[in-house]
Amino acid sequence: MQPPFSPVLVTIGPVSIFWYGLLIATGIMLGARVAAFLAEDAGENPDNVWDMLMVVVLIALVGARLYHVFSSPQGGMLGWDYYKKNPLDIFAIWHGGLGIYGALAGGALGVVLFCHFRKLNVMRYLGFVAPGAAIGQSIGRWGNYMNRELYGPPTTLPWGLDIPPQYRIVPYTDLTQYPLSTRFHPTFLYESLACFILCILLIWIATRMRDKLRDGDLLFGYLAGYAVIRFFTEMLRPDAWMMGSLAAAQVFAIGILVVCAGVLVLRRVLSRQRA
Repeated sequence: MQPPFSPVLVTIGPVSIFWYGLLIATGIMLGARVAAFLAEDAGENPDNVWDMLMVVVLIALVGARLYHVFSSPQGGMLGWDYYKKNPLDIFAIWHGGLGIYGALAGGALGVVLFCHFRKLNVMRYLGFVAPGAAIGQSIGRWGNYMNRELYGPPTTLPWGLDIPPQYRIVPYTDLTQYPLSTRFHPTFLYESLACFILCILLIWIATRMRDKLRDGDLLFGYLAGYAVIRFFTEMLRPDAWMMGSLAAAQVFAIGILVVCAGVLVLRRVLSRQRA
């Protein structure tokens, strides 16, 4: 299995439009639609979501790119060692290279800034945005498929990916050990499906358990859920940025899961004590 198309969707003169960018844009718009729906369902003005969209997206893109640029991935993938020698390529995001943790941090900062100036409840709106972020990730991961990236180790499963030699990373560039018939785990697909399920679960909780939720619960639930997803999918990332025996994303995932689970439990305990 491999994409039936080139990574480039269409070229108009000197300008090329990539599938990667189109799918990320689609994920952003669908995520914003989910956030606007949740805001309206909770009695808030959904226009606030659309008004903050540009600010949130721009800061999220900056955060995502910076995370990638300053990373040190394995397998010959681009990271700080490359970008410090080729600084202009930092801006070439159409070639891929966006770190989700950087995107989450940047996007959250964008929401905080917008809510501060509009005098809106920050935690409430972060909760609206969280399920939208999950569906956005689910759609955006297919951009990795089009770029022939974010694949895992070899597999004999029927849904394994065929990766052409020019898109392979070390050690899979050795065609003697890994011939053209070798297929690889579609790590992007596993994360895409898991994020879709997480989004549906959060929407269900938001609409069916609204009276039991506190502002920000959806945010912490999303972060905890995604931390679990990322911890396990990172096991299938031969290009992972390593920190000792664990990938950096796994280290961050453990920290996020512990903090978010602790916050959710503490909120419930304090709420009962006050009751």
